[in-house]
Amino acid sequence: MLIRQYFLIFAVSAPILLLGLYTVWTPAVWILLLLVPIIALGIIDVLQTKQTIRRLYPVLGRFRYLLESIRTEIQQYFVESDTSGTPIPREFRSLVYQRAKGDRDTRPFGTIFDVNRPGYEWMNHSLQPKHAHELDPRVEFGAGRCAKPYMASPLNISAMSYGALSKSAIRALNKGASIGGFSHNTGEGSLSPYHLEAGGDIVWQIGTGYFGCRTQDGNFDAELFQKSATLDVVKMIEIKLSQGAKPGHGGILPAAKLTEEIAQIRLVPMGQDVVSPAGHSAFSTPLELLDFVEQLRELSGGKPVGFKLCIGRRDEFLAICKAMKQTGKVPDFITVDGGEGGTGAAPTEMTNSLGTPLRDALIFVNQALIGTGLRNQIRIIASGKILTAFHLLRVIALGADTANSARGMMLALGCIQSRTCNTDHCPTGIATQNPARAKGLVVSDKATRVANFHRATIAHLAELIAAAGLDNLDQLEPRHINHRVQGATVKTYAQLYPVIEEGCLLNEMKIPDDWKDDWQSAQADRW
Repeated sequence: MLIRQYFLIFAVSAPILLLGLYTVWTPAVWILLLLVPIIALGIIDVLQTKQTIRRLYPVLGRFRYLLESIRTEIQQYFVESDTSGTPIPREFRSLVYQRAKGDRDTRPFGTIFDVNRPGYEWMNHSLQPKHAHELDPRVEFGAGRCAKPYMASPLNISAMSYGALSKSAIRALNKGASIGGFSHNTGEGSLSPYHLEAGGDIVWQIGTGYFGCRTQDGNFDAELFQKSATLDVVKMIEIKLSQGAKPGHGGILPAAKLTEEIAQIRLVPMGQDVVSPAGHSAFSTPLELLDFVEQLRELSGGKPVGFKLCIGRRDEFLAICKAMKQTGKVPDFITVDGGEGGTGAAPTEMTNSLGTPLRDALIFVNQALIGTGLRNQIRIIASGKILTAFHLLRVIALGADTANSARGMMLALGCIQSRTCNTDHCPTGIATQNPARAKGLVVSDKATRVANFHRATIAHLAELIAAAGLDNLDQLEPRHINHRVQGATVKTYAQLYPVIEEGCLLNEMKIPDDWKDDWQSAQADRW
């Protein structure tokens, strides 16, 4: 007999029995009062038709949904090890928390990582280490091309929009950037008053929706762009072609998180999901993209302008390289976002199975620019899970000049990786527009934590560089990073990812075999 049938017998017989007992046993009525709500829940479960588990197992079936609702927390706190958690293991989450709070971040009794497993990576030290004197290294963007070049930190805040994040989170991030002297990318949701409040350096991202600089029909508005781009606090402009977490898909702000204020900032209507178009309307070819870069550089008063993308078809990026060589027009930087990138809301298949992962994409972009003789004119920014100084050092060794971190900065704010960013129920007040939740995030405290995390990461980066016997970041090369392939087979990045000859793609006789098909398919006037 099914549990639901047992329950129905119980729901009918128990009240009758207890009422009968009441004349000789007074507590029976109190037991009945306790049972009535349970019986009512059970009857609701039996009568509803949406959930089979509740219908077949009234009351008891509810525990299944209760446990499922806290599965992420149970997994984090009681099941996963310090190194097995995903997307970010506890070892790195704890490290970010410790550095953000200014707590002790040392580790006792040796590493917990398996140093003999395939994929383990490390950097070798020198018997002639240097002193870590370059404690605040800087990388110049737009040198020789821009009227207002920018000296950037090696680590900066990656693109996260107001709307995806709360106003308190945006204010804390920007204040942290102001304290620490690094930049804060707005994300495609446009400049808000909360990005400007603390005066931290801003990289204004322009996405396919042109939020904050759009006409009523959603096209680019040069006048509105110029008004904001010329603000002193805006240091660089980034055109978003695609995003790692959902390449080929526009950004998504669920209607549940859209407020009147956000709608006014973005210049969009209320009451529906804000979904950016998949592609730009201001340009449709590589040549037109470079014209748009030049237009934005001029409208902004000579500030560095670049574009961000997740690498998909290789021939399409090579088409941009061909357009650069053909016209002599180049962006000041290219931000490479990995296909494993994080976001508040993305289609599952795109998150899991679309777009080139950061390491492969970074290697390809660096090689493509070397092969076309463009590398010394363009800075590369790597956007990915930068949580430690070694993560930062690793992407720089692979070809990046600087890196952006989103999830690292969110953890510094107090994110607990509940993975509820797309529900507006973020328990830490970061990825929500719920005023009560956002109010719980104390801006002054969290801004200090963001600055602390950045400062500690850069300090440890300087220590690693010095331990390797190097004077500065410019001396870091692929040969400095080791990768265990399997067993005793260890190779450096230089061996795993050999660099192609500079300018070789421009000479038909020197094009490497595995580049020929993509290079021949690439056309400067189309994608």
